[in-house]
Amino acid sequence: MHYDVFNGDADGIIALLQLRLAEPKPATLVTGVKRDIKLVDKVVVAGDATTATVLDISMEKNSAALQSLLASGVEVFYCDHHRAGDIPESEHLTALIDLDAEACTSLLINQHLKGQYVNWAIAAAFGDNLIATATKLAHEQGVADADIEYLKELGTLINYNGYGATIEDLHIAPQDLYEQLLAYPDPFMLRDNPDSPYFLLKKGYEADSAHIAALKPVADTDSSQVFELPCEAWARRISGVFGNQLANDAPAKAHAVLTLNQSGDDYTVSVRAPLENRTGADEVCSQFPTGGGRKAAAGINALPVDDKQSFTDTLDRFYN
Repeated sequence: MHYDVFNGDADGIIALLQLRLAEPKPATLVTGVKRDIKLVDKVVVAGDATTATVLDISMEKNSAALQSLLASGVEVFYCDHHRAGDIPESEHLTALIDLDAEACTSLLINQHLKGQYVNWAIAAAFGDNLIATATKLAHEQGVADADIEYLKELGTLINYNGYGATIEDLHIAPQDLYEQLLAYPDPFMLRDNPDSPYFLLKKGYEADSAHIAALKPVADTDSSQVFELPCEAWARRISGVFGNQLANDAPAKAHAVLTLNQSGDDYTVSVRAPLENRTGADEVCSQFPTGGGRKAAAGINALPVDDKQSFTDTLDRFYN
C-alpha cells in the first residue's frame, strides 16, 4: 500500500502532480487545508503502508510519525523546504530537503525529474511567492511574457485555494483539485478549457479580493505592517495570498495578516519576511506555541487575542 502525503497548497499539489505525471502510481492520498500539516500521523494510524511519499510538510512537525513509519520498515521519500529538525538516519528514508529561502518543494521535484514538467514547477514557485526565482526559470525556458503572467496567476489561484480553517472553506478540496489537475500535463491546457479549475478559482479569487480593497493596517511602522481580518470564510481564503501581495507591494517591510478564528479567542496568523531580507519568519512564529514555517513565510495556527500586541511587538522588533 502506497501513500502520497502532500500539503494542500500550490507547492504541495504541484510537487505531487509532477511526480505522478512522470511516475504514475496507485496511492491513497492524504492532504488537507494548507495549515493541516501533521499529516504523516494519518498514515501511521492507517497501519497498512509499505511505501510513502511526503511532500511540502515540515519534517520537524511530523518527526514522531515519520520515525514510527521508518521503524516499521516503510520506505519513505520525503521532499520539503520547511524546518526539518533532526533528519533521521535510516536506510528506509530518502530525504530531499532544502531550507533555502528561494527553494520550494516543486522546484526540488523539478530538479529531481530533470525538468520534465518545468512549466508546472514555475507555476508552483509563483504560488509560493518566489517571484524572482520563478521569473528567472521561466525566462530560461523561453516562456513568453504573457504566458509568464498566466503561470503567475495560476500558481496564485491554486495557492489561494488551500487557505481555510476547514475543507468547507475552500472552493475545491485539495485532493479533488490534485485529481482534476492530473488531466493537464501542461498548465497552459487549463487556459483553453472553460470548465477547468482555473476559471472556477479565478472567479472566487476576484470575489474575495473585493473585500480587502479598503482595509487599513492595525499596526504600521518602518519595519512591519499588520492587518486584521474578520472571522469570515472569504477572509480565511484570502489571508495567505493577501500576505504575499503586501510583501510584493512593500518589499522592505515584514507583514502579518491576523484572521480571527471561529472561537473568537484567537487568530490564525500569516507572516511574510521582507522580500529584501527573506529570513526570520519561522523564528518569529516559532516563539509562539502553535507557530512554525520557513524562513520567508511562516504562520501561527492559534495566537490568543490577548497576545496580539506581544506578537506585533515581536515582529517589529525582529526586523527593526
